[in-house]
Amino acid sequence: MQNKGIIVFLTVLITGLCLYYLSFTLVSNRVQTQATEYATDETGNVDFAMRQTYLDSIWREPVYSFLGFPFTYQEVKQTELGLGLDLQGGMHVTLEVSPVEIVRGLSGNSKDPVFNEAIAAAVERAKTTNEKFVDLFYQEWQSRAGDRKLNAIFATAANRGRISLETSDSAILNVIDEEVENAIDRSFNILRTRIDRFGTSQPNIQRIQGSGRIQIELPGVDNPERVRNLLQGVAKLQFWEVAEINDFGDALQRVNAMLVEEAKAQKPEGDGQEPALADTTDLESDLARQLAEGTDEGDSLDVGVSPLFSLLQANYGLVYQVRDTLTINRIINRDDVRSMLPRDIRFLWSVKPQKDGNQEFLELHAIKAPRGAEQAPLEGDVITDARQTYDQSSRPAVSMQMNADGARRWRKLTADNIGNRIAVVLDDFVYTAPTVQGEIPSGQSEITGNFSMEEAKDLANILKSGTLPAPTRIVEEAIVGPTLGIEASKQGINSMIAGLVLVVLFMVAYYAKGGFVAIAALLFNIFFILGILAQLGAALTLPGIAGIVLTIGMSIDANVLIFERIKEELRNGAGLLQSISSGYNKAFSAILDSNVTTFLTGAILYSLGQGPVKGFAIVLMIGIASSFFSAVFITRVIVHWMSKKGDKSKLSFETPFSRNVLGSLNIDFLSKRKFAYIISTSIIVLGLGIAAINGLKFGVDFTGGRYYIVEFNEAIPASELKVGLDAEFDGAVEVKTYGANNVLKVTTSYLINEDSDEANREVENRVREGISNVTGLEFIQNASLLGDGNFAITGSNKVGATVADDIKRSSGEAMFFALVAIFLYILLRFRKWQFSLGSIIALIHDTLFVIAAFAIASAFGATFEIDQVFIAAVLTVIGYSINDTVIVFDRIRENVANRGTGRLVAMFNDAINQTMARTLITSATTLIVVLVLLIFGGEVLRGFSFALLIGVLVGTYSSIYIATPIVVDLMKKELAKEETKKPAKKVA
Repeated sequence: MQNKGIIVFLTVLITGLCLYYLSFTLVSNRVQTQATEYATDETGNVDFAMRQTYLDSIWREPVYSFLGFPFTYQEVKQTELGLGLDLQGGMHVTLEVSPVEIVRGLSGNSKDPVFNEAIAAAVERAKTTNEKFVDLFYQEWQSRAGDRKLNAIFATAANRGRISLETSDSAILNVIDEEVENAIDRSFNILRTRIDRFGTSQPNIQRIQGSGRIQIELPGVDNPERVRNLLQGVAKLQFWEVAEINDFGDALQRVNAMLVEEAKAQKPEGDGQEPALADTTDLESDLARQLAEGTDEGDSLDVGVSPLFSLLQANYGLVYQVRDTLTINRIINRDDVRSMLPRDIRFLWSVKPQKDGNQEFLELHAIKAPRGAEQAPLEGDVITDARQTYDQSSRPAVSMQMNADGARRWRKLTADNIGNRIAVVLDDFVYTAPTVQGEIPSGQSEITGNFSMEEAKDLANILKSGTLPAPTRIVEEAIVGPTLGIEASKQGINSMIAGLVLVVLFMVAYYAKGGFVAIAALLFNIFFILGILAQLGAALTLPGIAGIVLTIGMSIDANVLIFERIKEELRNGAGLLQSISSGYNKAFSAILDSNVTTFLTGAILYSLGQGPVKGFAIVLMIGIASSFFSAVFITRVIVHWMSKKGDKSKLSFETPFSRNVLGSLNIDFLSKRKFAYIISTSIIVLGLGIAAINGLKFGVDFTGGRYYIVEFNEAIPASELKVGLDAEFDGAVEVKTYGANNVLKVTTSYLINEDSDEANREVENRVREGISNVTGLEFIQNASLLGDGNFAITGSNKVGATVADDIKRSSGEAMFFALVAIFLYILLRFRKWQFSLGSIIALIHDTLFVIAAFAIASAFGATFEIDQVFIAAVLTVIGYSINDTVIVFDRIRENVANRGTGRLVAMFNDAINQTMARTLITSATTLIVVLVLLIFGGEVLRGFSFALLIGVLVGTYSSIYIATPIVVDLMKKELAKEETKKPAKKVA
């Protein structure tokens, strides 16, 4: 064999590199095991804070030595094969940088009513469309401004040199776009600084090109609220004077009296019951209950409970249940309420909830800010340094240093407010509002309060990193609890092992010693995939494990092609060595074409897909490349070594069981093509008809919304829980079992266009409270402590409406470009458009068939969601199906080259018969692993597995009865010429 030495050298080199990179994973696992042991008490409970403390303490300490070179734990974590969020738990967040503040800033915070109306209208439209905000703003401006130009707004002193009264609208829009892009870059850099300081292992932050979004993954995070505060609390830092209740108590009394009268007006007369409030807010319902219990509208603010404002005397503030914050916002922003309040105050929420038993409350602060004022007495840009420290009582505090200008203004501000409070505000949330004890003559200050260590560190990091040019908001969020991740990891590993074992047994039973060669190549393939993932710094995800499981089946295909060719040569009387050489040579072009087409699908998935789809695509592409090398080259070295005795070598590629199986088929497949067309059309029309009537079940990826994975200690009927939650969400909720009868998935579209923290808290609190009301169980944060009498939320996901639109668009683009790429490659390789068009029609057929199968399954009660993972499955089916089709086309091309163009139909039939053994064996091995994935892969991959199961079956069928027959029908002119030249058997 030629080039054997090069192949051996490359195999040894790649194996060595994989061993080197995977060794870091073993070291990391050992260190984490030690940390867990350190944090485990005598009863077996793990203190995760203590565990993290242990890992933080050795973060920069050497923990591994390779050939005398020491590596710190930080370097080990950066090099290891990490696990994705779905396998270890963690948080995935997509942030969107708001361009609204940039547009306002460039206008000098213009008070022009038309300008502000256009901004407000564009903000509303942006909630339901993916158009650029700047374009939406300009459309609204044009519809309102008449002949006025944008330079009337943006030709300010701050924009001198860029925008003048002669600057055109298009040039101004370019300036705005440039500023937005720069703001996104600056935001990305600042967020990256904060994430790097967050203390999580292997954080990942990247810009989503073509959008104003930043994607962040934080594996192992167990405090999502801290992450939200850190990521979103990064806008303009400000210091505001606080107005105390005594400054506006009379105004509050008047507001309360008005709301009481409104509630009384809605109370039915003479029934003696609590008021029945139609279409009222939650707060108004609470207000009605207070009235029914005899609360007097004349209650003072110093005694009892006010219908609108409840007083927390210790903190001088106003506090509300977290679930009521949106309602409070609506009331405060009412024009009639605002007109009754002083014009020089505005209300801001605290960022940290206060707990009272099982309830959480947020404090509402009144700050001294004239209505419309954006500039605070002091801004955060004067801060030069900040760090976490301790106060005189050894409690966590924050120390900050200001520049000379800041120190001068800070001195005056503190001197004017001795005995009063000053609020430290980030992104319009109050982090703390300490009381000024005395004038601070220098810029060196200490902020004290009821901080935890983490909160003090976060505040110091934010102060030190500077200010963001625009606020950010979370438009997509996924949380996977550690218990859910561990369960998913077990299911994925079980699937991989079970699929591998079954494929090993099948290959040995069918190909004897040749089967062992194929298994050796398969093991190399899996090892290379894991090693290359580690070298690339990629993480292994559950869809990635699905890609490995699928690779187990598909990587066998190359060896099946080679072995079937070798058996064919042996049946024709060639010797063993000649058969081996011919088998590898003749199978090479088919293997190359089939792998390239599947790789193209993976590349398109990677470039256009998001989240789990990218993870699957990476593994798929690596698997295709490594399986090609191992199946074509490594196995040839092994076979060459096993056949070193020449034709006398005891190397066999068949067993008594497989000796005469599919060896001499002669079926006229093409004569049945019209019947196949009818069957396919009927099933597709039936399925699409059911889909049109009943609809398909789209996941939140495509519709937007929120879902929560809720785990109980015992089975809870989904229908019972749905009835209870309907009242909380006005019927906009769905509940179904999720893999087990004690795990439920709660999905809702309630407040889908609200991306604020208040909306997120309200929805989650409604889920918690609704479940508690229905079941009588208590919510707990730690799922590992789950027992009788409680429940836990082990995972959640939020996808905004505009993000869902992006996902739908990118999914459609992925489908389109995959078909275009395949069409062009087939045209390039086979030189006839009929082959390209036939293959594309077959792929469209397969896609529609899978969708129809989903609809038909739903009619029988088996509902699978259409989501990103489903799109990955469909594109995988496309790759698999074209793989099958290319094998047949390649044999047709070979037959034409050997026999000329005479009797084309016969040669098409011969090609199908000659490749039938390979087609069925590859399908069988792939179906084995797909079935295992369907059974053991868990609920996350259930729809994926079902789509693959149908796709493998229909892909095998379409390569025989759809793709090849359509090519025949498209080549009727050539067939007609053939009939006139030489009579041939008529094909029905």
